[in-house]
Amino acid sequence: MRNHSVISEFILMGLSADPQTQALLFVLFLVIYLLTLMGNLMLLLVIGFDSHLHIPMYFFLRQLSFLDLCHSSVTVPKLLENLLSEEKTVSVEGCLAQVFFLFASGGTESCLLTVMAYDRYVAIRSPLLYGQVMNRQLCMGLVWASWGLAFLDALINILVALNLDFCEAQNIHHFCCELPSLYPLSCSDVTASFTALLCSSILHFFGNFLLIFFSYVRILSTILAISSTTGRSKAFSTCSSHLTAVIFFYGSGFLRYLMPNSGSTRELIFSLQYIVITPMLNPLIYSLKNKEMKAAMKRMLRKCF
Repeated sequence: MRNHSVISEFILMGLSADPQTQALLFVLFLVIYLLTLMGNLMLLLVIGFDSHLHIPMYFFLRQLSFLDLCHSSVTVPKLLENLLSEEKTVSVEGCLAQVFFLFASGGTESCLLTVMAYDRYVAIRSPLLYGQVMNRQLCMGLVWASWGLAFLDALINILVALNLDFCEAQNIHHFCCELPSLYPLSCSDVTASFTALLCSSILHFFGNFLLIFFSYVRILSTILAISSTTGRSKAFSTCSSHLTAVIFFYGSGFLRYLMPNSGSTRELIFSLQYIVITPMLNPLIYSLKNKEMKAAMKRMLRKCF
């Protein structure tokens, strides 16, 4: 399938047309991106370095940190470039490539959060059998399945989107390329692409969200069955970081994609939360709320310094 567009590039209108505001936004997003890189690389190093963290929960957390690096790096470098450039253009092919990788990394994170919910359920439901149930083979299989399903989903959507033609309109009222933002610019029928996007959203993202929801229903029922208050508190603390990450990821994602595509300020804010802010916050969520992570960081710093 080939794209038969007359135009060869789009113009990303971004967040502001004012040069002074753009300069301030550049500094802000550069700091956010550097914090995202440092935070997630720190988690990758600490979990890889400390043998105490070589258990399924931290194996999945390491995958999440790598995904957050990918998810943020798909869009933020181009956002920073456009904030400094007068020509805020992106080729049609480059835009569709960004759509693909944004879709793939976001879809993988959705699957991985579901896997992590199941991991927390097993840990709380059957703590004595946790290591046997969540063995290395199963963990690797779940991670590869997450990547495979997300990339297949992204591939289907992008192959259908390649049939879209773009004739005259070039201005994308957004800071990055997302599939819903391209529909108003197409001079061909978008029904097939919209249907594929709707189906994948229902099956993939809403499907994963329902699996997470039912996992937490089971987790809650298990915690309430624990007789001691201390035991209930300890059990709940093991999944509080994951639950916070789920709320940030799905809350901003649902608000972004359930809103009509209008290029409004509110829509851009939800996209920023989903694409830029959440990958920065996840390392803080998992390190500040986790005693084992904080202890591992101290051990690593003592050995390094």
